Amino acid sequence: MRFTAEQRIPDAAPESVAALLVDPEFEARVELPDLSLPEVLEHRVDGKEGFLRLRYEYVGQLDPIAHRLLGGRKLRWLQDLRLDLVGCRGTLHFAAEADPKRLYGDASVTIDGVTTNGGAAAARRRFDGELVVKAPVVGGMAERRIIPGLVRRLDVEADAVREELQRRGTH
Repeated sequence: MRFTAEQRIPDAAPESVAALLVDPEFEARVELPDLSLPEVLEHRVDGKEGFLRLRYEYVGQLDPIAHRLLGGRKLRWLQDLRLDLVGCRGTLHFAAEADPKRLYGDASVTIDGVTTNGGAAAARRRFDGELVVKAPVVGGMAERRIIPGLVRRLDVEADAVREELQRRGTH
């Protein structure tokens, strides 16, 4: 199922936002709804490309159908973010750790500069992606239930980026 999300970060340069999104020290502290703090598995910056792999665990309430699909296992997933730190474009990939061919998603990520209605500069972060739950009969329903939480967590992360850039005085 397709999903899109967009957040604006006032008074921020796209390059500052991109650098923060692949900063393992920052991301390890971002508290997202219904998720554990992430475990940083890999981080690298090679020239102008940044890469960050995180492991999350879902700690919120799961409905009975999800419990059955998981077969008693915890819901953990790996998330990879690759960003061109100069062009501010990249990809987000995530997949269930136990069964990555059954629950996964991919999105393009774009961070660009925009002007707000009041004339102030802002960074705009956009995601255009697809979430897939391969489960007979209930896959589409699961996708429809997961996407609002996914978008909400992206919004919360954008708020954390805004606060961190203000704290650092980096715009």
